[in-house]
Amino acid sequence: MPTYSGSCHCGSLSLRYKTSEEPSDVTPRACDCSFCTRHGASYVSDPTGQLELEWKEPPVRYRQGDERADFLICGRCGVLLAVTYESIGAVNARCLDEYASFKAAQVVSPQKLGPQEKLARWQANWTPLA
Repeated sequence: MPTYSGSCHCGSLSLRYKTSEEPSDVTPRACDCSFCTRHGASYVSDPTGQLELEWKEPPVRYRQGDERADFLICGRCGVLLAVTYESIGAVNARCLDEYASFKAAQVVSPQKLGPQEKLARWQANWTPLA
């Protein structure tokens, strides 16, 4: 299973993302909410993969919308690394070293989903945390 590496700009937050997808097959999802748009975020996840997050300093955790998911932001350089909910998460694809090899991001609108629909989508699509 390929393992992708990534980090925030200053290297305080880092990750390893294992997925069955080769870089040329990955299509990031660009959330169109105002928070993700302002961060330029697009996400990748694989429910059969694994996500390992590490940090030298704890990330800033920000909740918005339904206030269920934690957006992990570097307190030093301000980069949004990932979003997590309990034991699953999605990676900001722009933080991965392999990003240039991915397909163009596809715009998605999770804000149009109700709270239970969002939770079901996360549980079906996000990556288990190591």
